[in-house]
Order: sequence, then C-alpha cells, then structure tokens
Amino acid sequence: MDKIKIIGGNPLFGKIYISGAKNAALPIICASLLTDEPVTIKNLPFLSDIKSLNALLLQLGTQIEEKQEDYNGHLTNSITYHTPKPTSLIAPYDYVRKMRASYYVLGPLLAKYGHVELSLPGGCAIGARPMDIHLSSLEQMGAKIEIKNGYVVADIDGRLRGARVSFHSASVGATCNILMAAALAEGTTIIENAAKEPEIADLINLLTDMGAVIEGINTSTLTIHGVEKLHGATHYIVNDRIEAGSYAVAAAMTKGRLELINADADFLQTPLDILRKTGVKVETTPNSIIVDAQNAVLQGQDIYTDYYPGFPTDLQAQFMALMCIASGAAMVTESIWENRFMHVPELMRMGANINVHGHASAIVRGVEKLSAAPVMSTDLRASFALILAGLVAEGETIVNRVYHLDRGYEHLEEKFKAVGANIERIKEPD
Repeated sequence: MDKIKIIGGNPLFGKIYISGAKNAALPIICASLLTDEPVTIKNLPFLSDIKSLNALLLQLGTQIEEKQEDYNGHLTNSITYHTPKPTSLIAPYDYVRKMRASYYVLGPLLAKYGHVELSLPGGCAIGARPMDIHLSSLEQMGAKIEIKNGYVVADIDGRLRGARVSFHSASVGATCNILMAAALAEGTTIIENAAKEPEIADLINLLTDMGAVIEGINTSTLTIHGVEKLHGATHYIVNDRIEAGSYAVAAAMTKGRLELINADADFLQTPLDILRKTGVKVETTPNSIIVDAQNAVLQGQDIYTDYYPGFPTDLQAQFMALMCIASGAAMVTESIWENRFMHVPELMRMGANINVHGHASAIVRGVEKLSAAPVMSTDLRASFALILAGLVAEGETIVNRVYHLDRGYEHLEEKFKAVGANIERIKEPD
C-alpha cells in the first residue's frame, strides 16, 4: 500500500506528454482473441490494469511479446498478442476480481470458440455496473447463457447470429463486447443506442483493419456485417482524453501553465468549455492543449455528467476538486453512476465545503484555501482529485491507497515533478 506525499503551493509550468488511453487499450487487447494471427498494439501505457489483463490472456493461452519503442519522442509499450489456439476458455475469479474490464473477453471468446466461462465481475467502488445488457444482447444473437457458481457460462451452436439489439443505456462496455462478438457473427447485427466515446471508434478502427465490416462509426447506431474470419493487424492506441483533462485541471488549480502534448481537444470539448467558463485560458493546436491559469480568477461552474459527447463521469471528481477553490457555488450532478461521490468526505477533510443531496448531486461552495490532511483513495478518478487538492493545500498531504492511481495514470509522480510539483511516492515494505 504505497502512499503519495505532496507539499502544496507550487504552480505547474511546462509540458506533459499524454499517454495512450487505458479505456481504449483494454477492449482492443481483448479484440486480439478474435483472430489466430498476431495483433500488435502500439502506444500502450504502462499501467497495472494492462498488466492484469495480460495475466488473464496468458492464462487463456495467448502468447505475448512486449517491447518498448519510441512514439512521438516518448518511450511507450508495444505488445504483440498471438492466440493461435487457446489453452483455456475460462476467465477465473482470481483474475477477473482484480479488474472489471476482464469481461471484454466474453464477446471475443464466445464468437470465436463458441464457449466461455467468465467469473461475474461483481460490484466496484463507483457502482454495481450490471452485465445485463451484455448478456441479453448475446442471447438475442443465439447464445445460451447460464449463471453457475458465480460464473457466466455461455455457449453457442455454430456461430452467433446477427440481430437488432437496443441498449436501454449507452453502455461503453456492452457496446465494445457486442461489437467484437458481432464481427464474427453470421449475418448483420445492428446496435441501437450504442455508446459514442472515442475509445469505441478506436476499437472499430482496429476491427476494420482486421477485416470486420462496420458502419456508423461515431454514431449511436452501429451496423456490423459479420465475417467468417478476421486477420492480424497493427494498431496505435488513441491518446487518453481523461488523463489530458485531469492534467488540465491541475494547471487550472495551481494557477500555472501546462501544454499537454499528444492531447486531442476534439475529445474534450465539453470539459474544456467549462474550464474556459471558470476563467482559464485554453488554446489548442493540432497536437496539444495549452491551459493557462496564471491570471485566472476561478469562478464556479455547474457540471452535469452525461454520455459522450457530454461531460465525462471520469472527470467529475477532478472538476469537483477545482470547484472547491473557485468563487461562488457549483452544482455537480452525477447521472451515470450511483456511488461516485466517495471522494467528497476526503475533500471535506481538507477544508472543502460540499453538501451532497442524495446520491446524484452535490453543491460545492468555494473556499479560499484547502489545508493538508491524510486522505484515503476510494477509486481511480477520486484518487487524482485528492492529488489535485494536495497540490494547492497548505502543508503536507498524504494520499493513501494509491494503487488505484497506478491503474490509470502512467508515471504520475514523474510527470508532476517535471512541471514543478513537490510530490513523491512513499514505498511501503512488502
């Protein structure tokens, strides 16, 4: 259980390189199971979630060849995944419990090999995230599914069949799983109310390169014409818009200036608009976002999370931290997950003035300053919010349980140190 120590008060200046997107990488890695040829994925970030998923694929029989290479002047991970014949079609509890996104093996294994046994992922810190959409959609495509002893056991007779499936909510996970399954189904599958996140477009681009036939990219209706076989490909992961948005808030809160290299403003239009409304200058270039808050007088702004292109739920905690030191009051409404305000008590330990109403909204009244305190991370994005609060708090903040951060932020301390933050990791003995 490592800790991170921060001494606040330093404005951040310089450049930060934005890594490849975790939320794109995870389903894309699982898409390699759809072919018995090698799939090479480049610009992968060094994250514990990817290590966990790699461990699961190794258990399934995937051959993994990893190397480091230069991408846009930065060292990144390039991994080749090759599954000529799986040695297991079971995703065991000990692997799945470490990372919910392990469920992305469901669609590919079922479509390619006709059988899969997946441990139920269970709940997580920010809500139950049920798999009902995944399972009901696969059943419409001809799968026979049972829940036995905590496992989803799925079989098909022959191939999955194309179907028209309509999601009751625009689930990113279900969209990815059904996309991958439908790529090898017999006939045409239409997904209605599909999620439109950029990470889904990235998955579609890989599947297309592998030989899939998919129409409707970047829309809520996806049409997939199934093919009998997919082949290998090489793919570069899209940049991480959530990481970029997180560091943009860091520049705003510390009254600094950061250039976020390899960031795409098109993926962040809604959060960047809110950032501008707080009083921060935001400029964009074809390959970067420049956030300048040196002369900003921060003003609170309301936030309403929504499916893309709305405000991302994965940036809610970070922007709430910003509103804690902005003038006036801000209403933060969480419409995606039912339990995503667990960072609120920790921010309040540092002097924030926040009133939560039910599980869906909170009023944040800005204070002049935050004070350092020992705090506890509860989930990935909440962890970054506490880091942000520590960067502006008076005194020394200790953030505990930072293993959450390692799931989604590559080289966090190094990136912050390079732009002037007083931050270090405290290693706990094994």
